[in-house]
Formats: sequence, structure tokens, C-alpha cells
Amino acid sequence: MSDNMFPKLPEFKINQSKNGYEIRTDILGMAKDLVEKEYSMKFAGWEMSAKKDPVTGELVNTVAAPEFPGLQQILETAEKMYGFVNQGTTKK
Repeated sequence: MSDNMFPKLPEFKINQSKNGYEIRTDILGMAKDLVEKEYSMKFAGWEMSAKKDPVTGELVNTVAAPEFPGLQQILETAEKMYGFVNQGTTKK
């Protein structure tokens, strides 16, 4: 059989390049995940440090609970990550 008997299928090319908006969105998502994981690890450590008072039965903890990260902390982390990405393209 020859190749001419079958119609040629269209070629699909995927553009792997992302625009600036897509890159910033990806970095923001990575920063959010990083900050959430960091909080989860701190919270797990805080939970493990809690001890039960033998007299009252209440949980006693000398370590303060970690503060849940807000938007500001996520944005600051994203800005640091984006700055790192841009370091390769701009020279100071």
C-alpha cells in the first residue's frame, strides 16, 4: 500500500509559549500552594507540641498557633518567585 491512498491528517502543533498573564497566573498558583503547604506543616508541628494537662484535662501549648496566611503573604511570595524568574532576563 502506498501512503497516497490515505488522506493526510492535519498536524496539530501545540504552542508551548505562555504569555505574561499566564506565567503570572501559574506563579500565583505555585505561591498559593507553597504558602498553604508551609502553613500545614507549621500547624501539624503545633498540634504535635500540644500536651494534655493531667489535672484539668485541657490542652496546654506553650507554642503559639501559626497564623493562617492571607492574600498579602501569598502575593509577597508570588512577587519573590516572579522576581527570581525575571532575574535571568534582566541584568542589574
